[in-house]
Amino acid sequence: MAEDARFEDADGGPLRLRALDAEDLQVISTLTQDAIFPITEMTWDRRRRRFGCLLNRFRWEEGSAHGPERVQSVLAVEDVQSVRSQGIDRADTDMILSLLSLDWQPGEDGTGRLSLVLAGDGAVELEVEALEVTLRDVTRPYVAPSGHRPDHPE
Repeated sequence: MAEDARFEDADGGPLRLRALDAEDLQVISTLTQDAIFPITEMTWDRRRRRFGCLLNRFRWEEGSAHGPERVQSVLAVEDVQSVRSQGIDRADTDMILSLLSLDWQPGEDGTGRLSLVLAGDGAVELEVEALEVTLRDVTRPYVAPSGHRPDHPE
């Protein structure tokens, strides 16, 4: 007799997600909350109209016997027309940023603004022709150096 699948049996493999609308983006935003990354790990390829960021993402989706885990992930945004930042010093190459959320403000005919909202009142704003965001884990998970889950006291 076959048993029903159980959540515990799920493969803890790497994430590969794509968002083409606001609802999909909310899933990626939740999974990237509290990701940290050096400011030097953001790049915009103007010719290809692609913005990318290498994140050290907290693995909210997985419990581990080893404790809280992080994994390196690439966050990529397609069809980027312009990029601007506020509240961060792009010249400070030692700066570590913490991602709080991804916010979408739709414009006309599918265009809009995608904001990477950062801790400390910073943001990176991307004007896009259409919403297309991917999140892909690119390393094996590792034990979070802090040994703790991120906390947001109210």
